[in-house]
Amino acid sequence: MARRDQGIAMKRVMLTVSYDGTDYHGWQYQPNGRTIEEVLNRELSRILGEEIRVHGTSRTDAGVHASGNLCVFDTGTRIPPEKICYAVNQSLPDDIVVQDSREVPLDFHPRKWVSFKTYEYTIVNRRFPDPLLRRYACGIYTPLDAEKMNEAGQCLVGEHDFASFCASGSSAETTVREILALSVTREEETIHLRVTGTGFLYNMVRIIAGTLIQVGSGQIQPQQVADILAAKDRRKAGPTAPPQGLCLRKIELKDPPFSWP
Repeated sequence: MARRDQGIAMKRVMLTVSYDGTDYHGWQYQPNGRTIEEVLNRELSRILGEEIRVHGTSRTDAGVHASGNLCVFDTGTRIPPEKICYAVNQSLPDDIVVQDSREVPLDFHPRKWVSFKTYEYTIVNRRFPDPLLRRYACGIYTPLDAEKMNEAGQCLVGEHDFASFCASGSSAETTVREILALSVTREEETIHLRVTGTGFLYNMVRIIAGTLIQVGSGQIQPQQVADILAAKDRRKAGPTAPPQGLCLRKIELKDPPFSWP
């Protein structure tokens, strides 16, 4: 990835990016839809005066949000890395904000580093949906038991084969993943499903959410989730929950080779 143009000292910069994914076709560039990656490439290239290609850590799907996704790119600019976030935010649309920019070693890529990703799925559980939250939460009118949802989710913690919770079309070499923590909590009419893991399969968190919603509504019992996991069969799990309720909250790097908060 690193370029070493003649007479120019290259450096690698890492960005922490937050975005409202409602109006985008996900993170990764697509020829037939506007994406987060496309907009970042365009604005960084214009501001830095060179062709920029960012490489993201997590390829969020269409309609999914993020408050802490990470990406890196190589540049020969003289702008100090820590100032790039200020420069690019002047021209980015309001639904994308670079929260931090910093220089990292040229051989560093967060996708290849040990990291812990935390996703949160938000459900508004009330008779009628809240129009103010329609872009950021999934509305469910059927009463949900958050305690049963949390109980059911505990069998997913640990290293397992999550084939039952992987959408078709995945290019993953293995469906084994590790969930470090999972919780379902309720605050009045809002339910939060929070999952931390070292990596996730295609639509994995949304399928977990769809399955636990079935538990909360009484369609299946908490103990049945263990059987669904053991089946390694996508047809056994619940539906894929809508994208707007999902947000990539943060990515934590384990012992990175640079200063990191």
